[in-house]
Amino acid sequence: MNVDRILESRLTPESLGKLLALNNHPLNEVIADAILQFQPGSVFVSSGSPADLHRVRVQAMRQGEEKPLILRGHTVHFDGYEDQGRDPANTKFLVSHGASLGPGLNCLDRKEGIAEIDQVVNGIMRGKHMVVSFYSLGPLGTEFAVPCVQVTDSYYVTHSEDILYRQGYELFKEESSKEQFFSFLHSAGVLKNGVSRDIDHRRMFIDLERNAVYSANTQYAGNTVAAKKLAHRLAIRRAAEEDWLAEHFLITGVPSYEGNETTYIAGAFPSWCGKTSTAMLFNVVGDDLAHVRKKDGKAYAANVERGMFGVIKDVNPQDDPYIYDILVNPRKIIFSNVLDVEGRPYWQGMGEVDIPLKGDNHSGPWWKGKKDHRGNLIPISHDNARFCVGLEGLENYDATQVVGLSGIIYGGRGSRRPVPVSQLYGWVHGVFYGASIESEPTAATVGPAASKVIINPMANKEFLSVPIGNYLENHIKFGRDLTDPPKIFYVNYFLRDPSGEFMNTKMDKKVWVRWIERRIRGKLGAYATPTGFIPKYEDLVELFKKELATSYSKEDYELQFMTRMPELLEKLDMAERFFRKETSEIPREIFEMIDALRKLLLEGQEIYGDDVSPFRFKDYQVPVSLTQPF
Repeated sequence: MNVDRILESRLTPESLGKLLALNNHPLNEVIADAILQFQPGSVFVSSGSPADLHRVRVQAMRQGEEKPLILRGHTVHFDGYEDQGRDPANTKFLVSHGASLGPGLNCLDRKEGIAEIDQVVNGIMRGKHMVVSFYSLGPLGTEFAVPCVQVTDSYYVTHSEDILYRQGYELFKEESSKEQFFSFLHSAGVLKNGVSRDIDHRRMFIDLERNAVYSANTQYAGNTVAAKKLAHRLAIRRAAEEDWLAEHFLITGVPSYEGNETTYIAGAFPSWCGKTSTAMLFNVVGDDLAHVRKKDGKAYAANVERGMFGVIKDVNPQDDPYIYDILVNPRKIIFSNVLDVEGRPYWQGMGEVDIPLKGDNHSGPWWKGKKDHRGNLIPISHDNARFCVGLEGLENYDATQVVGLSGIIYGGRGSRRPVPVSQLYGWVHGVFYGASIESEPTAATVGPAASKVIINPMANKEFLSVPIGNYLENHIKFGRDLTDPPKIFYVNYFLRDPSGEFMNTKMDKKVWVRWIERRIRGKLGAYATPTGFIPKYEDLVELFKKELATSYSKEDYELQFMTRMPELLEKLDMAERFFRKETSEIPREIFEMIDALRKLLLEGQEIYGDDVSPFRFKDYQVPVSLTQPF
C-alpha cells in the first residue's frame, strides 16, 4: 500500500499538510486504509482549530444532519425511527480464533468479522466527504490522556465529539501516540430522508487487536460517537493490562460544611438508577466515564469527557435545575429526537410547559395521537431522546482535571434490599458489592425480562472487553498498592414499603451523599451491621434539616434502615450463582466474602430474627478480619 499516494489522491493540500505535520506514520496508514475501504470522494482533516470547528458545525447543518433552532447555538438532529439506541446484538468483539471473553459477551472470530465488515463498508462513502478528527480521552498533559482518531462521513458525529471531548490533534505529535491510539471508523451509510437507510446492516465491531472500532449504517450517537462507550470497551481492556481502572463512573465534588475542603467521590449506577442526578447534587466533575490511576499509594480519577450526552426525558426545573438551565439558554447544544415546533424543542417531562399538538420529531411530521406501523402511540420525544452539551455551561461545574479520590459509591435498584446507604468494611468488601450490583427492571420493561433482577458488575457489564474474572481481579489488585484507598459505599434510592410506595423522596439522596462525605472525613459515627456501617438516627435528623430543611422521623428511619436478613441472604445466593456460572476464573476473594457475609447474616438471624431494627445494632461488633482491606 503506497500510503503517500493514497493520501495525496483524496486530501486537499491544506488537509494533507495538517496530517503530515503530525509525522505519525501509523496514523497515516489507518487513514489510507480507510480511504481504500470506504472510497470517499474527498477527505477533510480537522485540527480542532476554531475555524475547523466552525466548519464542522456549519457543514452538519448544510448536509441536513442538524437543523438550527431559535436560541443561538442550539441545533436538533433526528435519528431514524428504528435507530434510537445502542444495538447489543450487532455490537461484537473481534477475537482471535479460540479466544473467549466469557459468557454473555458478544464475540466473533476476528478473521470472520474482518471479512464481514469489509463487505459492509466497501465503497460505503462513494460520493461523500470523509472527516478525520482527533480527540483525547482524559485531560491533556496528564498520564490520563488517550489519543483517538475519528474517521466518519457524518458531520453530526464530528460535531458531537467536538462538544464531548478534548481536542487531541497535538497529542498525535507525541512519540507515545504512534502505537497507543484508538481508531474509530464510521459511516452512516446511504441516507434516505436524512437518516441511515440500511439499518438491517448496522454493525459495530470492536477489533481488540488493532484498538479499532468499525461502525456502519447507523447515526445514533451511542453507536457512532465512538469515543464514548465503544472506546470505553477498548479502555477497559487496556486498563486490565496496565493496572488501572476504566469505569462507568460519575465524579462529584462535595464541599465540606466547614468550607475548607472538597471531597471527591466516584459512583457507578446502572441505567435509570440515579447516576446523573447523583452527579448533579453538589459539584459535577463528570457524569458518565472516568479513568482511575494510582500514585504514591492514593487513587486519582479524571473525567474521560468534557461534555454530557444525557437523556433529556424528565429533565425539568424541579428535579434537574442545573441541567434545565443550560437547555433553555443560548450555548452550543445538539438536541436529538425531541419535538421541534418552529425552532423550539419540547420533550417528555419538561415541567409546566404547554406542549404543542403538532411539530416534527423522530417519526417525521408529528401530531398528538399519531401511531407507528405497530399501532403504538408516538410520544412527543423518544424515551431515549438526548442533549449533547459541554459541561462548562453548568452552574455547578467543577473544572478540576484530576482529583484525589476519597470515596466510591455503587448503586442499584431494589425495592426490598439493601438499605438506602451503607459504608462497606474494606476494599474487597466494596469490590464484592460493586461486582454484585443488582437492578430490578423499571416500569418500562415488558416481557420475560420484567420479572428478572439483573446483576451488573460495577454497572459495566455491557461494556466489558475482558472476562469478568479478569476484570474483578484487576479491581482487587488495584487496591493492594493503595495505602489510603477510597472508602466504598452502597446506595439504594428505590426501597418500597409493603404497600408498594417508595420510602424515599427523589431528593433524599442528597442526605445520603452528604452522610458519605461526613463519614469519609471522620465527622460522624455509625452502627455496624452484618453487611456494613449504617447511619445513626440523630445524625440523619441533623442532615435532613441542613440539606433539605425537613424533619426525619424515627418511624421512617426504622423502616428504611431495617436489616432484612432473608432478603440479604437471598442476594448472596443470587450473587454466588451468577459468579459460579462464569467460565472465567472469579477471584477467590469474592467467594470468601460471600461465605463470610453469609455466616454473619445467619448468626444475626438466629440472634435478632428476620427483620432487625437499626437501633438493635448499637452494640453490634463485626469481626476485625472483615474490616481489613485484604
